[in-house]
Amino acid sequence: MERYYQPEIETASREQIKAWQDERLVKQVKHVWDNVPYYRKKMEKAGVTPDDIKGTEDLHKLPFITKDDLREAYPYGLLAKPLSECVRIQSTSGTTGKRVVAFYTQHDIDLWEDCCARAITAVGGTNEDVCQVSYGYGLFTGGPGLNGGSHKVGCLTIPTSSGNTERQIMFIRDLQATILCCTPSYASYLGETMKEMGLTPDQIPLKAGIFGAEAWSEEMRQDIQKTLGIKAYDIYGLTELSGPGVSFECSEQNGMHINEDHFIAEIIDPETGEVLPEGSKGELVFTAITKEAFPMIRYRTKDICMLNRTPCSCGRTHVRMCKPMGRSDDMLIIRGVNVFPSQIETVLLNQGYPANYRIIVDRVKSTDTLDVQVEMTPEMFTDNLGEINRRQKEIADGLRSMLGISAKVTLVAPKSIVRSEGKAVRVIDKRKI
Repeated sequence: MERYYQPEIETASREQIKAWQDERLVKQVKHVWDNVPYYRKKMEKAGVTPDDIKGTEDLHKLPFITKDDLREAYPYGLLAKPLSECVRIQSTSGTTGKRVVAFYTQHDIDLWEDCCARAITAVGGTNEDVCQVSYGYGLFTGGPGLNGGSHKVGCLTIPTSSGNTERQIMFIRDLQATILCCTPSYASYLGETMKEMGLTPDQIPLKAGIFGAEAWSEEMRQDIQKTLGIKAYDIYGLTELSGPGVSFECSEQNGMHINEDHFIAEIIDPETGEVLPEGSKGELVFTAITKEAFPMIRYRTKDICMLNRTPCSCGRTHVRMCKPMGRSDDMLIIRGVNVFPSQIETVLLNQGYPANYRIIVDRVKSTDTLDVQVEMTPEMFTDNLGEINRRQKEIADGLRSMLGISAKVTLVAPKSIVRSEGKAVRVIDKRKI
């Protein structure tokens, strides 16, 4: 039987969801206009005032916010509440330039934890469960978000954070952890390590996992489920919007329900910014309609995605988003072809290789090169050059079929690619572009 954390919200009618969104959007736009000069200037430049926003049908009139805006306004430029009312910050892991710092009132944290509690309940979590949170704690949102959600559900919470794999496994076994929360790459590593210890899936107490913070393929999901003997569920979020729990998978494992009472989702053309028709593939844009301290209006996520409004058998009525199909900003363009790392992962897992690989892109004599290093399992390992060449050609053929371009494939020894305990670093782009 399907469980809900807040059934009256999660199964609300579409009319009720629309009414919540209309009312909260109007209130939020007035809030940022009155309290955030940075937003007011952007709206004035776009020729729009709060009076122009009567409901969600007017959302398209508002300007976008991007990560560049967040860096430009750092640290306090987008703050909508006095610092005296803020109780916490979280920050992105950051790639270049200034870090993104997001602010939270206590009310913001309560709503965020409710969203994470919905995700934990959707995977079957109750106050009878032991939830091991192996996402990083600290500035990263993964640990604090799922930790708070686990408390709200009433689970016994094990705040292990990431790393120290031996201790992680000890707690899973000794405390009989039933729900694991971490990045998919770390879940894969935990499963690989337990398998090496001689543990079979029926000797691992886990029943479900909530994995997010990085892209992972359906094939990787099946691999984790098989190794750990669990159901593996996706969760989605961004620090800019609160953290994990913006959307989550239900028992169907077929798209993540967006918490539409807190977030309005749009799909736009990443080139023109135009809102695309229902069912289109494009860039995901979110408006946070209940956040007090750090409200995001039409935030461009750069995630390429589709929305699905068909009824879900789980009974939840909130729209579903598919697993992001890559990102418009970290998508690789190699010899004029769009390449997503998830496509390469799919080929490798379909051919039975572990999800530990490295993609190296370079430019030699004005031509892009694509090198894929693939780690062998101990069972696959051989020093037979003929056999290694055959396998490398098999992978290269699969990649050419998937990507439409050729790649150089190198099989490397087991454990030779550095393991990640946080977000896996899959791509090294050496090109000066």
